[in-house]
Amino acid sequence: GDAMGASTCVACGECVQACPTGALASVVRPDMLAVPDKRVDSVCPFCGVGCQLTYQVKDDHIIAVDGRDGPANQGRLCVKGRYGFDYVRHPHRLTQPLIRRADAPKHGGFTMDPERWMDVFRVATWEEALDLAGGRLREIRDQHGPHALAGFGSAKGSNEEAYLFQKLVRTGFGSNNVDHCTRLCHASSVVALLEGIGSGAVSNPVMDVTLAEVVLVIGANPSVNHPVAASFIKNAVAKGTRLILCDPRGSDLSRLAHRHLRFKPDTDVALLNAMMHVIVTEGLADEAFIASRTEDYEALRSNVLGYPPEAMAPICGIEAETIREVARLFAQSKASMILWGMGVSQHVHGTDNARCLIALSLLTGQIGRPGTGLHPLRGQNNVQGASDAGLIPMMLPDYQHVSDAAVRGRFEAAWHLSAGTLDAQPGLTVVEVMHAIKAGTVKGMLVMGENPAMSDPDANHARAALAALDHLVVQDIFLTETAYLADVVLPASAHAEKTGSFTNTDRLVQLGRQAINPPGDARQDLWIIQQLAQRLGLAWH
Repeated sequence: GDAMGASTCVACGECVQACPTGALASVVRPDMLAVPDKRVDSVCPFCGVGCQLTYQVKDDHIIAVDGRDGPANQGRLCVKGRYGFDYVRHPHRLTQPLIRRADAPKHGGFTMDPERWMDVFRVATWEEALDLAGGRLREIRDQHGPHALAGFGSAKGSNEEAYLFQKLVRTGFGSNNVDHCTRLCHASSVVALLEGIGSGAVSNPVMDVTLAEVVLVIGANPSVNHPVAASFIKNAVAKGTRLILCDPRGSDLSRLAHRHLRFKPDTDVALLNAMMHVIVTEGLADEAFIASRTEDYEALRSNVLGYPPEAMAPICGIEAETIREVARLFAQSKASMILWGMGVSQHVHGTDNARCLIALSLLTGQIGRPGTGLHPLRGQNNVQGASDAGLIPMMLPDYQHVSDAAVRGRFEAAWHLSAGTLDAQPGLTVVEVMHAIKAGTVKGMLVMGENPAMSDPDANHARAALAALDHLVVQDIFLTETAYLADVVLPASAHAEKTGSFTNTDRLVQLGRQAINPPGDARQDLWIIQQLAQRLGLAWH
């Protein structure tokens, strides 16, 4: 009976898709009753849930989107997936290659106005833009060495684009200076997971919440960032699953939580070690699992003995008895699952936070069965796949460390390179590249679908660094803050304009299919990468 504006409705359109009579309709276009020319099955370009969807296309325009029965969404979509498609035909889309004008100097304190791009850039042909972009990168490499160049790839591009981009940097630039946005999100979780369980990815799909007796969500707000995943958590709670929400902030899930632990910010380790203290001292640890599947239990046990809930309560702000109750509930349930997000990983001690969560699961044997396990919710649609494909500075594809001579030898053979070609030195991270530019050691960059001038933790520092580069090439679909500082801007393709595979937060690899054509003279990202590679001396076809 609530008024719509006062209700919890977020206009996701699920009611429209579910309505069997057509009494409800989506008013997204004046021609909403138009019959599409074609329907194209694809996958959502937004968050890491990886919902399958169908584009309805008429006259090379997307006119509507429907949810498909995919493993991660079962027909559901959120407001972004169902209605967030108009950006592909936005008037600010880049449609022609641009070259910075000689009378438009770069500076970090700019005010960006996409409408006034002609004050900064001039239109160029593809041949001129590519020759300048690749030629200057090649000059810098030859004059200052391979470590003078760096590349930032994208978590929104496909697996194929991520793979080819890192291969371009490693074989064309000659160093491992390649990274993407995972450095600023789940890199700490990946380190802890590789160390703790041997795999840097989730252990089970989000959908396992429907099989869990207890779901612990910490440092994440799925209702906002992963709405379809949150809907399955809500369904599970409605059927009896107990939700433990650990977050200093209130959120949409707070009203459904069995317990909401609003601990003091930055005290994750104190809270989680106190829970493990309870499990160890009250005999709730899974001794058989520990004996057969883990190492160094005695070291963990002796460590958590120093964290009794009574001593940790004043530090984390949660009563000792509440900590004990939650620890018992997690340990004694038939299936407990942990989901976490940026609130865990984006700390100076983010890796320690994730280590505690991993230890909590291993200590209680709550991993390796349906409804149990560890799930760091991945943010963008292909941040998992980009990492798998090697778009990180210390790992070749499939998390094989660059310092391993045997690994480098296998890639040199596969890529038809002479022995010793690949760099054995781990590259610079997103953050380190900015410092290296200011130090004068990195002089040229290629940025594909990433916007460090906006997303870097210190935006002013990042903008000043990018403005100081001798040569910056940006490949994107909009004139972003980073592109505004570029010497050459190359217009690329949006998600719905290309075909490629994408790996969601569940590690499920799904196909995104091209539904429409890129606007104007914009080109496919794979083609752009290949053209740049040729200008760097690589025989790519």
